[in-house]
Amino acid sequence: MSSTYGKIFKISTFGESHGRAIGVVVDGCPSGVDFDALLIQNELDRRKPGQSRITTQRKEADSFEVLSGVFEGKTTGTPIALVIFNEDQKSKDYAHIADKFRPSHADYTYSTKYGVRDYRGGGRSSARETAARVAAGALAKMVLNHYDIEIYSYVSQVGAMRLNKSYKELDLSKIEDNAVRCPDDEMAEKMFNYIDQVRKDGDSIGGVITGVIKNVPAGWGEPVFDKLHAELGKAMLSINAVKGFEYGSGFDGVELLGSQHNDSFFTDETGKVKTKTNHSGGIQGGISNGEDIYFRVAFKPVATIMIDQDSVNEVGDAVTVSGKGRHDPCVLPRAVPIVDAMSALVLVDAMLRARVNKL
Repeated sequence: MSSTYGKIFKISTFGESHGRAIGVVVDGCPSGVDFDALLIQNELDRRKPGQSRITTQRKEADSFEVLSGVFEGKTTGTPIALVIFNEDQKSKDYAHIADKFRPSHADYTYSTKYGVRDYRGGGRSSARETAARVAAGALAKMVLNHYDIEIYSYVSQVGAMRLNKSYKELDLSKIEDNAVRCPDDEMAEKMFNYIDQVRKDGDSIGGVITGVIKNVPAGWGEPVFDKLHAELGKAMLSINAVKGFEYGSGFDGVELLGSQHNDSFFTDETGKVKTKTNHSGGIQGGISNGEDIYFRVAFKPVATIMIDQDSVNEVGDAVTVSGKGRHDPCVLPRAVPIVDAMSALVLVDAMLRARVNKL
């Protein structure tokens, strides 16, 4: 099982949803970075369960411990190990599916691949694993702060309910102002009420998170196979429940002519090369061009619902799977900091790789 991401700034996550702990080992972090424990905890708090009635009611403080790689408030350049102990496991809630395959979960595929599976909350396939990514992403943000890079993610669509505004029309400082993490108050209220109704119905709903990254210098990203947008796509598609990724004009760009879609260059008053439009999404030839990077990430409805579903058990007999336990009716609000974290991990690795590209 590949649990490692990155070429220079590498992270390896470990642990299961109902195990003793989850955590991450970060290798390749530069030395001398001011270690901000409060930043890590703040990011973990944004992702943790039990934030509102439209999220799972599992209660986890998600406080972390540093096991290595930090001395006197600075990174040492050696591997950094962070651990988060699980506190509110209720494994008995999953006893009823010990030998059953839940629809659209990883139960069947894990069982087929490994011959064994941890059915308690999905084990390693649980979104609980993403807390470790968020901790590592916060560490990546500490490095990126030296470049004044700004990373934003927000909920822009829930089901068919779409916020039809560009990120440039929104005040991104308002993302944390509501439980949905949509920076438009009116739409956020509608989204919240819709998710809450879906929860009451025992069902689930998906949607879209928009990501925006500002102040990335031109020249980050590797051409051919490790294009910057390809790395972002891989990172986002590795998140639980993600079904799609597009950047820049994305699929809508196919409706434009080349003369409409091309981003014309000009030199601004400071002598900096810019583009008049940004259909490219800040990336050309797989390399950042200095413009804003923006993308959309599609999440499916959460697979666990409180409605009986048809399935089979481990010997192939037809069974009914009943919903039980504590689950998000919509993953989007808690997935925002995960998208932030994966963006930061991609960028810090691209930054370190860019350092060795030329003298």
